[in-house]
Amino acid sequence: MSASPLRPTAARPPRRLRAGDRAVIVAPAGPAVPEVLDKGLAILTSWGLDVAVAPHAQDRHPTFSYLAGTDADRARDLQDAWCDPEVAAVFCGRGGYGSLRLLDLLDWDAMAAAEPKVLTGSSDVTALHQVLGSRLGVPTVFGAMVATSPFVDDPVAQENLRRMLFEPDDGLVLTSAAAEPLVPGRARGRTVGGNLSLVVSGRGVPDVQPPAPGSIALLEDVTEEPYRIDHFVTHLLRAGWFDHVAGIALGSWSECGDLADVRAVLVDRLGGLGVPIVWELGFGHCAGQLAVPLGTEVELVSDPTTGTAELVLTEPALAP
Repeated sequence: MSASPLRPTAARPPRRLRAGDRAVIVAPAGPAVPEVLDKGLAILTSWGLDVAVAPHAQDRHPTFSYLAGTDADRARDLQDAWCDPEVAAVFCGRGGYGSLRLLDLLDWDAMAAAEPKVLTGSSDVTALHQVLGSRLGVPTVFGAMVATSPFVDDPVAQENLRRMLFEPDDGLVLTSAAAEPLVPGRARGRTVGGNLSLVVSGRGVPDVQPPAPGSIALLEDVTEEPYRIDHFVTHLLRAGWFDHVAGIALGSWSECGDLADVRAVLVDRLGGLGVPIVWELGFGHCAGQLAVPLGTEVELVSDPTTGTAELVLTEPALAP
């Protein structure tokens, strides 16, 4: 592991994708079902990408069935793909659990020396999004996992991810039919966050910085009861994570109990911060999930008068 200090958080955006680009599917966390992985591979290929599966992406850990191969092999796949000058994008196949176990096995100096490239994934991959942002200052994409049913069986999620990777222009509006203004206002800043429970896991470790002043926080989760969401958010409040946040976009809360209870918890915990908040923007563990950039400047709009609840890219998420 490299012991180098954190890099500045100024964005070093990788370039957007185009037909012919080389992409690698890695498995930093849980194992993918082979047939689903094959379907995801076919979809990425249909986009014109030259796609490879990392050498250990289909391994299984000899002891822990929830991991896709050993920590060292999963870390090596990720680092090799990131440092390969021929690779333009690294797709994380699925979440589950395991990305946290890689962070101390990666050579961050070598990864910082490599040209920035697209990294996409969600859920447990929040652990990687946080550290890539803090250490390398590289914007990433929080989107559907390409070796999961919510991607391969959901054409809307597929198109949302494709559009963000190939056409991430400023002015792009991100919203959903379920999105609502929760606390009114407008705010502009760089996006941070991801999966709530993984954001909590990043508190107190040296390679994850708190949100910079003016950040727009994106938060979602899955299979967490309202009392656990209360616990996570209360801990982040007490730890000062929200102190300099300028706005909050809440995503999906799939299998988290009664949504009315989840909403009540989040209003109770976050409504007094005095920042605009949008409810159910449409990213996370939901049908037709949006792909949202992390580390990119956006404007959050929460306007109950017009019913507007959206994120608008104020800069391209990826370089032209």
